[in-house]
Amino acid sequence: MTFFVYIMTNRKHGTLYVGHTDNINRRAYEHREGSVPGFTKEHGLKQLVYIEPCDSREAARHRERQLKNWQRSWKIQLIENENPQWQDLFETLL
Repeated sequence: MTFFVYIMTNRKHGTLYVGHTDNINRRAYEHREGSVPGFTKEHGLKQLVYIEPCDSREAARHRERQLKNWQRSWKIQLIENENPQWQDLFETLL
């Protein structure tokens, strides 16, 4: 089973949220729809701009914690290296 670390935002260089999941399609949909209360709903974070696969839940949790401790500028660079236009990657999941 593949697990994922992901980053959501509300716009290019906007507010960032790092999370992990075992079902990126469902989780991204939940964020887009605002169906789960919390940070992403409060800040309108509906754009999936970064996805990183991991081999295990433990690896995904570790990577999530690592990214959450990164400086904001490092996260922005990570996104721009993989997704320079900050396109919403949700469409690529369908």
